[in-house]
Amino acid sequence: MNDLKFDRLKPYDNLPLLPPSQDIENDPKILRKLVLASRALATVNGNLNRLPNPLMLINTLALQEAKASTEIENIFTTEDELYKAISETHNENKINPATKEVLKYREALWAGYKTLQESQRIDTLLIQKIFNQIKETKSSYRPPQAQVVIKRGQSEFRPGEIIYTPPRKEGVIEQLMHNLVEYLNNDKKYPTDPLLKMCIAHYQFEAIHPFQDGNGWTGRIVNLLYLFSKGLLFQPVLYLSKFIIVNKEDYYFKLGAVTQRNSWGSWIEFMLEATEKTSLITNNLINEILSQMASTLEYGKEKIKWYNKEINEAIFSQPYIKPNTLGKIIGKTSRTTLTKYMNELVSYKILSPKKDGVEVFYVNNDLLRILEG
Repeated sequence: MNDLKFDRLKPYDNLPLLPPSQDIENDPKILRKLVLASRALATVNGNLNRLPNPLMLINTLALQEAKASTEIENIFTTEDELYKAISETHNENKINPATKEVLKYREALWAGYKTLQESQRIDTLLIQKIFNQIKETKSSYRPPQAQVVIKRGQSEFRPGEIIYTPPRKEGVIEQLMHNLVEYLNNDKKYPTDPLLKMCIAHYQFEAIHPFQDGNGWTGRIVNLLYLFSKGLLFQPVLYLSKFIIVNKEDYYFKLGAVTQRNSWGSWIEFMLEATEKTSLITNNLINEILSQMASTLEYGKEKIKWYNKEINEAIFSQPYIKPNTLGKIIGKTSRTTLTKYMNELVSYKILSPKKDGVEVFYVNNDLLRILEG
């Protein structure tokens, strides 16, 4: 395929099926990147196994991924709004629309993760389920008559210009999606390294653009879940969207280069670098949290007679915490008693109070510092 065969104003109904025609797996530059990315990803898995409760960081790390992913779609919320929203018993009516979008992304990631724990397979039903949860709809693939196009953003050069028209021909989306999931799951027919498959499939999903809206969110969740399904991630906590935000122009340029010039190499190198750098950042984040948890546990047990490992884990499960969360662990339900306990944590600067109207949140500033660092 070359520039003359691709017309951005016409539906790309002849989008090639996977796998790519190029000999990607024997490209020396790609192989070097693959080794580095695989090694870094394996270290993340090792660090996750060091956690006392491997699920405890999904709330915080998945929330960071959700926030970054929605920012790629130009939906922004503050850290403060986000952490208050996930605190138990927070009034849903107070959550602003942007924050709700982030939470929908996180819930879709969670739902897909739980489904995959049983099936261990990415299929079209799972992908549609993720999309349905993000967009709160029961609709499926976009119909052939939908005039969906991809345009430049308002902040870009030549804003509003059409840069890509995804496939529209009847039956083509279904055929391409069937090919995509077969490529991901049939390792006998397509014995490509799963990390390379993730890079290749991510381009293909974005090029198919199977839904009316929400394709970016859905595609980034599929990336994480696929790595989990292949055992490359024990938990879906890789923070890929942050790298994409920082390198947003490169991301879209290299996506377009595959479509226009069949430039698979530069795209795959970009995604492997994203995986490597993100893995290193995630490792540092986990190390910092583990180190701070150990320090806080030692300090808390020395100062407060009822402080223990379970309470320490609870206050590091998310930056903002409500008294009844600790009450369930301590076995106390009286508001007066819980207030006394929270005040003791505040007096030793383990938590700090933050008022929001009549509600009081208790903030783990150490965890907040690490997450926002």
